[in-house]
Amino acid sequence: MKIRFVVVGKPSREFLSVIVDFEKRLPKYCSFEVFEVKDESGVENKLKGTIVVLDVRGKQLSSEALSSWLRDKEAVTFVIGGAEGLSSKVKQKANFLLSFSQMTFPHQLARLILTEQVYRAFTILKNEKYHK
Repeated sequence: MKIRFVVVGKPSREFLSVIVDFEKRLPKYCSFEVFEVKDESGVENKLKGTIVVLDVRGKQLSSEALSSWLRDKEAVTFVIGGAEGLSSKVKQKANFLLSFSQMTFPHQLARLILTEQVYRAFTILKNEKYHK
């Protein structure tokens, strides 16, 4: 499976070490790439496979449901907007809108949560101990 994140903006130092820790774990389970783009104009040419856009109005999934959803996918691109969010043009390209909560999170925190949840999803699929 191929997983890619397209992220508008770069994480601050405070978030970076925790994000990188999970990003380093993912290649054990999948081909993994991260594309940090300066602004939304850099998003479109990075979209491949099943497109998942993080959006407060999207569907909320449990960790187990995300794991099941990922199970049969060959390639998934997760898109995280910057401080201004994402335009309707990008959202319309999505196959799925995913929400972590009705609350709005900073894009750096959304990236951390997404990275951890994708890692967790793979450990669930492999029946490993990480998911309790």
